[in-house]
Amino acid sequence: MNERTRTTRKYRKQDLPISTERVSAGTEDAAAMLVNTCPSTLLPWSRLFLPLLFLLPLFFFHSSAAAAAAGVSQSHPETPSGTTSPTLPPFHRILAGICTKMMVSCLFDQDGGKYDPKNNSDCSEKISSDISQYKGAFKLIDANYFNDTKILEIVKGAEELNIPIFRANRKLVTSVNGGLHDPSVLVFNPEWGSEQVHHMSKRFTYPSLPSIQRPESEEDIAFMTILELGQLFKTKQVTSEELTRIFLKRLKRYNLVLESVVSYTEELAYKQAKEADKLLAQGVYLGPLHGIPYGLKDIIAVPGYKTTWGSRTFKDQILNIEAWVYKRLKSAGAVLVAKLVSGSLAYDDIWFGGRTRNPWNVEEFSTGSSAGPAACTSAGMVPFAIGSETAGSISYPAARCGVTALRPTFGTVGRTGVMSISESLDKLGPFCRSAADCAVVLDAIRGKDPDDLSSRDISLDDPFSIDITNLTVGYLEDAEMEVVRVLASKGVTMVPFKLNYTVDSVQGILNFTMDVDMLAHFDEWQRSGQDDVYEAQDQWPLELRRARVITAVDYMQAQRTRGKLIREVRESFTVDAFIGNATDWEKVCMGNLLGMPVIVVPTGFTKISNPPPLGSTRRRTTITTGIYAPPQHDHIALALAMAYQSVTNHHKQRPPINDLVPDVSIPDPSAVTSTPR
Repeated sequence: MNERTRTTRKYRKQDLPISTERVSAGTEDAAAMLVNTCPSTLLPWSRLFLPLLFLLPLFFFHSSAAAAAAGVSQSHPETPSGTTSPTLPPFHRILAGICTKMMVSCLFDQDGGKYDPKNNSDCSEKISSDISQYKGAFKLIDANYFNDTKILEIVKGAEELNIPIFRANRKLVTSVNGGLHDPSVLVFNPEWGSEQVHHMSKRFTYPSLPSIQRPESEEDIAFMTILELGQLFKTKQVTSEELTRIFLKRLKRYNLVLESVVSYTEELAYKQAKEADKLLAQGVYLGPLHGIPYGLKDIIAVPGYKTTWGSRTFKDQILNIEAWVYKRLKSAGAVLVAKLVSGSLAYDDIWFGGRTRNPWNVEEFSTGSSAGPAACTSAGMVPFAIGSETAGSISYPAARCGVTALRPTFGTVGRTGVMSISESLDKLGPFCRSAADCAVVLDAIRGKDPDDLSSRDISLDDPFSIDITNLTVGYLEDAEMEVVRVLASKGVTMVPFKLNYTVDSVQGILNFTMDVDMLAHFDEWQRSGQDDVYEAQDQWPLELRRARVITAVDYMQAQRTRGKLIREVRESFTVDAFIGNATDWEKVCMGNLLGMPVIVVPTGFTKISNPPPLGSTRRRTTITTGIYAPPQHDHIALALAMAYQSVTNHHKQRPPINDLVPDVSIPDPSAVTSTPR
């Protein structure tokens, strides 16, 4: 065995001094040569240079001596005083470290085997293969403009700096999925400039309905509005316990058809109902929601009950957190009767228990992740429900199921205790029988949530006191003209209108924002492979895998473009509100990016395209429109919707929930058992 072989075998790859910050003088001298030779190792003829690696110390000893004799001396930061060594610029030191590491990886196997010149070809091929893979990765992020040298530098920096930071941050904040803890400190504010006058927000003044009498049938009671039920309760024509029993019975009966309920909060409901009745008996009336049953989308946490997020992965999850919106409704005296279906992880209407159906046509689905709140409100299973929207999850199911629903200004309703998709897009809002009911619920749940950085005390005027004859309202080409005619007859100035903006990537901006934020909240879920059992593989799993290669730079560019969009829309918004299609995807994306409120209003019905083969059917396809207002002007949209509904009855129609298919009937409610808590 010759001396070179013995010397080579003494060193294991992991013991070699390859750190660019702690390189011995001899190694860094060798690295100086590699600055010139390493990029060449990517070529087939690079194998000619590899044997020279072990002659470099001798070469640089000679070079150093020659430099010293010539009076050329450079002090190295880690060289003892009085000695000299050639010093590389920082960039070259990094590059040298990369090249040295790659060469050593090729020349020494994992067991410290000896150097074999015959393997030089394999080494060169391995380096070339690595570079090719890196280039493929850079192509995915549209960054394939780096040359080989720069790619090696980036890889080195990522390994030594970026990845350790990634892992440290994940260890601190990603162990819990859902974004319930450690929210981002980057807060989106939808305000349109400082010219707006802020004042102390006051509660709304609700209309009185003294002539309301209790109907004879429970069916009629089930389809009464909040204000009507509130009047019955206030005048003691009905108790909260009675209302709770009526709506729980309907929930259990129709859920077998609609698949819209995750769990019944029966024990809690009767406890809250008894308390509501007790307070009223003592002369304490909390307002129009006092004693009124309701449902919550199952991404909203309630202690003691499952909060499943609609997902098979989390179907047994219990979060002992009181969501802020639940607290607000509880303080208003409302009675929670059920946790209603959310599409899996708040995506569309598919969840771990099935797929939620549309009460107006049970052969089609409700669409949108607030599927349960929309379907249950439509079918008279609850008087109202709370849903959420990041990108259409209030608008779409409200339109499909034919209910009135409000997506309020971003930040109006606190989100503590609610599964998060995107901190700058998520909004909570009510599904109701009427616009007036939406105003009542919004009044109860709005306000500053101390644990939600995005929530604010937004100043809203009383929608019940707005003089709509002072308003100018635009209508887009896709607006329902019946709404235009009705509002014009009520004294509103109606004008043709078009939103002008130059940003042509609105939908892409929303997808970037939503997907990257969602992935941050479900990083562990993806890394652990739990996305493999997701209910619909072409939904979140596919989107979030793609989001993994969206860079921070491109995410920030999307937010800058979002800012440009906001400025352009603000400048073109020359009306008090406008009317347009509520489910047009461009408008859905634009409205959510701006934090703009919209109320979805039923405006009519058409026949379904494929009715059942036998006999006639009452099934219908609902027609709706959206009334959009600038941020923090929810009261304008509400006032216009109330004016329209004051002279129309589309919102009062009842879906043909009993009209299934021939020889199929709704089960007897006495045979239905409660879902386990």
